[in-house]
Amino acid sequence: MAATRRGSPHGSADLTVGLALKRLRLRVGITGQELGHRAGMSQAKISKIETGRILPSPEDVERLARHLGASASEIDRLTVQAGQNRDRMMDWRFGRNDAATWQREIALMESAAREIRSFQPAVITGLLQTGEYAKAVLTTVQETWSESVLGPPAALAEAVAARVNRQKILEDPSKTFHFVIPEPLLRNLVGEPEDMLVQLRRLSEVARQDNVSLLVIPEEELRPYPPYHGFLMLDDQHVIIDLYNTVVVTRGRSDVRLYRHVFDALESRATPDIAPILEKYRREYLRMAAEQ
Repeated sequence: MAATRRGSPHGSADLTVGLALKRLRLRVGITGQELGHRAGMSQAKISKIETGRILPSPEDVERLARHLGASASEIDRLTVQAGQNRDRMMDWRFGRNDAATWQREIALMESAAREIRSFQPAVITGLLQTGEYAKAVLTTVQETWSESVLGPPAALAEAVAARVNRQKILEDPSKTFHFVIPEPLLRNLVGEPEDMLVQLRRLSEVARQDNVSLLVIPEEELRPYPPYHGFLMLDDQHVIIDLYNTVVVTRGRSDVRLYRHVFDALESRATPDIAPILEKYRREYLRMAAEQ
């Protein structure tokens, strides 16, 4: 695997490819709009490629380079480099002090996907969190990442609103969602017991949607792989991996294959009969709330 890079998946591509294409375009003396017309590509996409805001595919790079009259050696070099860039794992530390921006960037990636898979071993995934649960999680994340609180209350509220707003995507019937939750996760008290009761109700409601598969790995079930960390898969194209100090994003084919294999193995040990399990923890949190 190639070396890890830092930044957003929309803004940290190796600029060498984009700048090389821009220099070729300037050498030919045409605008980005004219290049787009020749290559059958939007001017906006060409601009994002040239500025490094998106990672171009080797196929797009080859097409643009050919329309710019690049030599065979230049085309080979740029397409190889484009492929290497897309195989890198990117250290996504942008927005460490702006959790709302972080949430909006993830929402953009989710909105472009048709099939989303999520496994989280410690906390409920963001697409399923209630507002209070999200507030507790985001506060802790920000303290871990920046060794400070999330700033003024307005900043925390904006971040929570952005996370909850991501959940509108669940209403899109053209998208399908696969969530796998290990049972011990439900025992993790995030917020107050009353908040956990609301969160359990939220899980039960979402699980009834036709486009959602919400499975739980029973506590007694043997795990096919240790739950090292959570991850989100988008269309078998991106994997977003949660770590304590950052989020890592990869489009590498071998990485995607590996994480899909792990997800399928975890899913095979999970049950769709989640009502008795949720009821078990509902009673536990009712007891805890009564003792307060």
